[in-house]
Amino acid sequence: MDIKPIRTAADHRKALREIERLWTAEPGTPDHDRLEVLETLVEAWEEKHVPIPPPDPVEAIRFRLDQLGLGQRDLARILGSRARASEVLNRRRSLSLPMIKRLHRALGIPGDILLVG
Repeated sequence: MDIKPIRTAADHRKALREIERLWTAEPGTPDHDRLEVLETLVEAWEEKHVPIPPPDPVEAIRFRLDQLGLGQRDLARILGSRARASEVLNRRRSLSLPMIKRLHRALGIPGDILLVG
C-alpha cells in the first residue's frame, strides 16, 4: 500500500490529490482501503494544523433559529423584547450573561459559542 505519514503541507496536498483520484473506488478493493487510510491521515493532520475558528455568536443564533423554524419574533420572546432581539441580530448590542443563559436553554446553543466575540 505504501502510505506515509503526512508531515508537511506538501504531503497534505499530495494526499488530497490521491484521495480525489481514489474517490470512486469500490468498497472492498485495495484502492478503497487506501482511500480510507488516506482519509484518516488527512483528517488527523487537518485537526492539528488547520484549526476551525469558533462560529460567530450572531450567526450561530441565526442558524439555530432557522434550524428550528423560528424567527425574530421568537428571539424577542427569549430575550425579552423586540428591540433587544433586533439590536443583537444587528450587532448593536452584545450578549449579556443572562441573555446567553436564556439562549442556551431555549435554543440549545452551547454557551461557549455565545461567549465568543
